[in-house]
Amino acid sequence: MSNNESNTFLAQQKMSDAVKGDLAEHPEKYVMLSGDRPTGRLHLGHYFGTLKERVMLQDAGIKTNIIIADYQVITDRDTTENISDNVLNMVIDYLACGIDPAKTMIFTHSSVPALNQLMLPFLSLVSESELLRNPTVKAEKEASGHALTGLLLTYPVHQACDILFCKGNIVPVGKDQLPHIEQTRQIARRFNERYANVFPEPVGLLNDSVEIPGLDGRKMSKSYGNAISLASTAEETAKLIKKSQTDSDRNITFDPETRPGVSALLTTAALTTGRSEREIAEEIGDGGSGTLKKYVTESVNAYLEPIRERRRELERDIPYIREVLAEGNKLANDVAETTLNEVREAMGMVY
Repeated sequence: MSNNESNTFLAQQKMSDAVKGDLAEHPEKYVMLSGDRPTGRLHLGHYFGTLKERVMLQDAGIKTNIIIADYQVITDRDTTENISDNVLNMVIDYLACGIDPAKTMIFTHSSVPALNQLMLPFLSLVSESELLRNPTVKAEKEASGHALTGLLLTYPVHQACDILFCKGNIVPVGKDQLPHIEQTRQIARRFNERYANVFPEPVGLLNDSVEIPGLDGRKMSKSYGNAISLASTAEETAKLIKKSQTDSDRNITFDPETRPGVSALLTTAALTTGRSEREIAEEIGDGGSGTLKKYVTESVNAYLEPIRERRRELERDIPYIREVLAEGNKLANDVAETTLNEVREAMGMVY
């Protein structure tokens, strides 16, 4: 990390801490935007990484908005196969985890034209080199080995549209997403300086949660096949954990560097029981991986059972799920049209 990047991070950390200190006293000051790409089922990593925090912010009285970023699926994929099913199941997961549509606006990219129309003025506020420096864009360019699509190149600007259309001023993020927030702040600042003061400069609310590893020790990911889906049955979860990679040492210890598989299981158990990894490891002792896997399976299934029970109820009422999405999309369109009208007025484009 360069000195400039380090200074930027420290500044954002300071802003995040200040907001966290103020949230409990003045929740009415804040508007939160968060979201997911509907590329598959949400899993335990999503739950502990973002879903729990969204529910907490919602229940604290903060105005919360969740975008299902269906247009962003095609930034790096050439198909939208299964996207409708993925979107509906994402709404089911949200509600099963405690998101309340009476308090949180849930909507999809493709259903809110005025949100996406903000891309045009926003694109005029950033340079090509600034977009190419964005870590997500840079990483994808290096990994793919082929030319970037225009949509992927402008991905950070689209994220700025998502946040700013509803005047979002806090965005729960991990450290790796801070460059996106900084670019959004830059776009808001440039628009306000060039035209009129329309947008807040959002703060990245740094997530303190432990990143839950996948069952092979790598990051939990749908693409790695190492994730415990919220939609999985208890039996499917047991089979997945049973197949997880460990090692031949019967003495269970927490050592993420040299024993990633065993340590990943211990972290999963810790998150779902509220205990520490080392405490669990000491209890299992020489019981070996079989005893560890049994403990993890029971812990995960017990933790997820209320969510899964609610999920089963919601799956039986798809018309209600569609109604939640339709209502969220209607609300989002009202918000986006209001903001777009403010933008037009600021730019002198009301005819």
